[in-house]
Amino acid sequence: MNQTTHPLRRIDGHVHLIGDGSAGDGCWLKLDSPRMRFQARCLLRACGLPHLSIKDPLDEAYRAYLLQSVKESSLDAVLLLAQDLPHDDSGHPLPKKAVFYVPNEVVLGLAKKHPAHFLPAVSIHPARPDAIDALEASAAAGARVLKLLPNCLNVDCNRTAFRPFWERMAALKMCFLAHTGGELSLPVINAAYASPEILRAPLECGVTTIAAHGAGRSALIDPDYTELLFEMMGTYPNLYTDNSALSSVNRAHTAKKLLSSQWLSRVVHGSDFPIPVSALGPRIQKLIDGSARARADGEGNVFERDVFLKTAMGFPAETFTRLDQLINSD
Repeated sequence: MNQTTHPLRRIDGHVHLIGDGSAGDGCWLKLDSPRMRFQARCLLRACGLPHLSIKDPLDEAYRAYLLQSVKESSLDAVLLLAQDLPHDDSGHPLPKKAVFYVPNEVVLGLAKKHPAHFLPAVSIHPARPDAIDALEASAAAGARVLKLLPNCLNVDCNRTAFRPFWERMAALKMCFLAHTGGELSLPVINAAYASPEILRAPLECGVTTIAAHGAGRSALIDPDYTELLFEMMGTYPNLYTDNSALSSVNRAHTAKKLLSSQWLSRVVHGSDFPIPVSALGPRIQKLIDGSARARADGEGNVFERDVFLKTAMGFPAETFTRLDQLINSD
């Protein structure tokens, strides 16, 4: 791995862009059920936009809040995630099975407009007929990360037909950020694809892969794949994980597992914004004390609250700069 030509940046490597289409750039968000409307209201309140109604234009307010929050935090930048549509095995899009959509062009455009604070992560379903072309175009436009949710987008990463896609990714030196573990916020198409086993083909093709959320469970009924992830990390030196959403009640137990493991040198910092950041989960798991919880509860900047909690829990300083190392490696 070469030294970067700049001081390593502190990056939040897991930040979702969400839009309702009010900016006219192709984003959309479905709020057509009471559950989704309730969830949207909770997210707006938790991420610092309680003044917004779910009926108000979201795009510009969300993006302005993101930019301002990053500028006012101790972070240098955040990785903004696009969101492709689910596809069937023949490569046909399945928009009816999606809750939201964020075109690659949107995150690439925001990163070009605000290069100091936004880094783009594109999302390309490998079953798409134009998948490799889109991958190459995204890399040429500056993307160094691809983000997918295999269980929600119906991506069997181990399909033989997808190997040319992963081989091209490896040649382009693009990292793969893949959701692992359970999922509560989005509809799941294939629950089996939550296992880190789904990542073997990209890893074997040489893709630097980040298994999001430590492959932990999101609810009591979910399988917990964290121990399997640790086994795979012993096999694949190009396999990493992130601590996104681990400052939450339902995932803080996975933070405890990561912190007591031998794999801290392969953990990447992430918040999973706009998923709520709360000190309650870490406190229940006895990862922080009462004074740390009080300080976190008093921190109004969501990104800074997550940085504080991850530090108080014991994640080392290198966690925050690790993504910059990965995206600037040879």
